[in-house]
Formats: sequence, C-alpha cells, structure tokens
Amino acid sequence: MKKLIAILFILWGVTIVSAEEVKMEQSIYNFKVKSIVGEETTLAPYKEQVMLIVNVASKCGFTKQYAGLQALYEKYKERGFVVLGFPCNQFMDQEPGSEREIQSFCEVNFGVNFPLFTKIDVNGENTHPLYVYLKSQMPGFLGSESIKWNFTKFLVDSNGKVRKRFGSSTEPNELEEEIEKLL
Repeated sequence: MKKLIAILFILWGVTIVSAEEVKMEQSIYNFKVKSIVGEETTLAPYKEQVMLIVNVASKCGFTKQYAGLQALYEKYKERGFVVLGFPCNQFMDQEPGSEREIQSFCEVNFGVNFPLFTKIDVNGENTHPLYVYLKSQMPGFLGSESIKWNFTKFLVDSNGKVRKRFGSSTEPNELEEEIEKLL
C-alpha cells in the first residue's frame, strides 16, 4: 500500500520525504543550501569543521545573540569552527526582510562575517531537509523535534555528527566548553 501511495505522489509531482529517509540516506555535508547571495552549494565546504547551525532572525528578542555568535566564530575559526546562520521568518514574522536586507543588517549592526544562507523553514510541511535531519538526529525537550523559536542551535562535530541542541535562551558564550571539547 505504501508503495502505491508513493507512486501516486510521484505521478502527481509531489515528493514526500520522511525524517527516517533523510536520516538513512544523507550525510550532513550533502544537503543543498543557498548562500545569502543566492549561490547554490552544500555543507561540504565545512567538512572536518565543528559547526554551529542556528536559525536566526533580525527582529527578535534574541537578535542580540548575533554579537555572541560572531565572537565565537572569531575566537575559534582558526581552530576549525564555523557558525552557519539560517534566517527563518516562521516565528511571528521576525525575519521579514530580503536576503540583501538581512545581510546588511547583520554586517552593520553586529559585524557578522560568518556564513549566512537564504531564508528557510525549520518547521512544517516546507521544512528544509537540513532541518528535518538536524531535528531527527537531536530532538529537543521531551523528544519534541519542532523548533520552538529563533536562535535554536545545533552543534555538529568535525565528522558531521549532531552532538548537541541548545534552545534560544542559551547564550552563545555558554557553548564555549562544548565547542572546546569538539575542537
């Protein structure tokens, strides 16, 4: 029955990807993403680096965390650490701007020069496959996979394994001990 349903979806041009399929078939480095300037890429350039993947927003009570994220990036980048920012407008429209506006805001207000990407969804039917993967690898409180708010952080080791998940209220400087362990 499942195969018949899958065939019908394919015929209708609908692709359904389960978290289990993403888990089994993907390495974190294979996910396709677009840089903030629209260039298609994957996470392969960050192979063998410790990554902190964060859903970010410019008009959020946690937006000030950009400064802390930038400080972490500057402190550890020479040792193989990178922050990857994925803007998301799913939480009370707190990231309404265009990619150009987001990039400018981050540079002017926080001196951000860590990699930023185009806006994505982190929950719902249009969840970016990277976030399907991250959430399946490291569920949140009480096993919930949904992202609760902006500035949820996933720490990924240099082998591509998701090691920790931190909520919005965890300040970037609180992650230093965990980052040090992975470097």
